[in-house]
This record gives sequence, C-alpha cells and structure tokens, in this order.
Amino acid sequence: LSLHDALPIFFIMIYDRISEGNEKTSKIRWFIDLYETFLWIFSPNVSVKIHFSTVKEVQKMSEITTEIGRQIRSFRKRRNMTLEDLSQVICKSKSTISKYEKGEIPLDIETLYDIAEALQVHVEQLLYVLPGRTAMASRDSSPAFFAGCSQFYSYLFDGRNNQLTRCVFDVLSEASDSSYKIMMYMNFKDYDHYHACETTYWGYIEHYDALTHIQLTNQDSPIEKASVQILASYLDADTKWGLFNGFSSRPMMPIAIKMLFSKTRLLEDAALAQKLKVSREDIRLLKLYNMLSVL
Repeated sequence: LSLHDALPIFFIMIYDRISEGNEKTSKIRWFIDLYETFLWIFSPNVSVKIHFSTVKEVQKMSEITTEIGRQIRSFRKRRNMTLEDLSQVICKSKSTISKYEKGEIPLDIETLYDIAEALQVHVEQLLYVLPGRTAMASRDSSPAFFAGCSQFYSYLFDGRNNQLTRCVFDVLSEASDSSYKIMMYMNFKDYDHYHACETTYWGYIEHYDALTHIQLTNQDSPIEKASVQILASYLDADTKWGLFNGFSSRPMMPIAIKMLFSKTRLLEDAALAQKLKVSREDIRLLKLYNMLSVL
C-alpha cells in the first residue's frame, strides 16, 4: 500500500476517533486542512487534487448520514416514540439511536429497514431524497407537462384555516411505461425540510390519453384514499389545474378541492391564494352541473 493510498484511510480513522462532540462542518473542515497539510509536507510536488475526491466522498457521506438521521428523528417524534421505545423495537441501544439521528454514525441497510418498519413508513421516506428520485421519461406515453420531471409542486387553499397549503411530489421509481411510484408531502414550513410535513401520502401517478390520474394513500391514516385528476396533461403549460379528492379529519367529511400543479415553485402571494379559492365561475359550473369541477 503506497503512502498516497494509505493517507486517506489513516486520516479517516483519525477523523472517526476525535469527531465526538464537534460540529459536523468543523469536523470536515479540520479533516480537509489536516489532510492537505500532511500531503504538502511529505509530497510537496504532488497535486492535492489527486486525493481531494476522497475528502469529497467523506463530506458527501456525512451529509447523507445527517439527512437520514434528521428524517428518523422527525418521524419518531411524529409517532410520539421516545428513544427508548425505538431502541426496544429494533434492539439497539438508546445511545446508538441518538447517534443515528445526529448523523454521527451511518446505518446499515438492514437497520434502516428495521427503523422504517418500526416507524410505519416506507424506507424511501428515510432516504436522502436527491439521489432517490426518478425523472419521468420523455416519450409518447408521457404527457408533455410531466416529461422529465422527478419532482413537481401543487398548491391549494384550505378554508378551514384560511391558509395556502403547499405540496411537493417526489417521483421515486417507474412502475410501468405510463405509471410511476410517488410520494406527496403536504403542508410543511420550508422547502429545505419538506419531508417534515403535516401529512404524507404514497401512491402512483398514471398517464392516459386525456387525463393524468394520481392515486394516494395517507401514510399515517390508511383510511384516507385520496386521488387527483389532471385534465389535458399532454398539452404543455406552466401550470395545470387538478381536482383533489380526499377525506378531512377536522371535521370528518369527504372533500374535493381545487389544486394547482406546477413544475417549478410558485410565488406564494395574495394573487395565488385568490386563484386557489372557489370563484364565481366555479360556483356557476357547480350550479350548472351540480358537480365541483376544474377546467
């Protein structure tokens, strides 16, 4: 084993030993500075860039581990589970669970599945989302509006609290030529942590000649089977209207509501909120057909 091959291993070992109790960013910065200095002392004529990919890999793994840990903690809190509760279910110590949640140690695949089962979520919901999405293919069976999308957005206006509600859809994997598995995250505080939302749905998006149909199941309350119909998705546009059908728990009642879809984030202002509210034209069509509809 050459010096240059051994150095990354050596410093990663040091990094692991002394990293307890420090901030993640300072740990990585310390590692990079020490590694570059060591190379400069012992091999001043060799470019550090040769080895910098190893440092980047350490930083990337640290980010992934941190994000997965944040997801685990978020879902555990939402399930009203303590560290002790989760540790007993998956047969790990409280300190180990705590380190998982802080991103201090990585998880193996088997443990990740055990945690997902204990938290009653799909394992995809715990994964770091950026590498996990799948772009919908650009082909004849895919409508122009969704072609190439691995993530898209929707908005509705909730009259119960008079607030605009934002949603993010992640495309997880292809199920068939015209169908994809998706996750929908509804009502969150900020886009950086949209997984920490009020309601999570999983399901499928399917494309037909004149219609795109989304079937959803509430992750926390499987009694709710929601759906969305989007008309003329084969015609490309900046936004598309859809009709969301679901179940309200407060008060308990079946509901149908206008939902505006977009491939990019929209400005969440008064104009958007007004557009999402039931309009005079909506009322006219409701009276004409005795049905809530969107065109």
